[in-house]
Amino acid sequence: MKLGRLNHIGVATPDLDASIAFYRDVMGANDITEPFVLESQKVRVCFVNTPGENGTAGTQVELLQPTEADSAVGKWLAKNPLGGQHHICFEVPDIHVAREEFLALGKQVLGEPRIGAHGTLIFFVHPKDMGGMLTEIMETPKAGAAH
Repeated sequence: MKLGRLNHIGVATPDLDASIAFYRDVMGANDITEPFVLESQKVRVCFVNTPGENGTAGTQVELLQPTEADSAVGKWLAKNPLGGQHHICFEVPDIHVAREEFLALGKQVLGEPRIGAHGTLIFFVHPKDMGGMLTEIMETPKAGAAH
């Protein structure tokens, strides 16, 4: 397994619109995607794009508001009502190879690969196996992928 690019940091929020205003008005973000609902994860989501070096894309902040209290993000917010860092996400070239490698190492992979907010395959690894951080593994988006 080789560590790939840090794609984004997932931030859970009880109010997506207030969080967008915070990143725009306080943090000076000027590139924020339009919010959309990701039904499979029961969240309303958008991405704050940070600038990279030499015109490249930087790491994104993924803002997540649950659409249902019983969603994974909804349950997390019930324990952390102010919101905050929910997960980190690293890219890999092949999601299926990465999943098999994590399983071979005895890591608790949470579910099968599925389509995430970027329109590419993802899975999560349990925080107890990742230094206390819920970790999303995503296949590197192909040219033209969403978000």
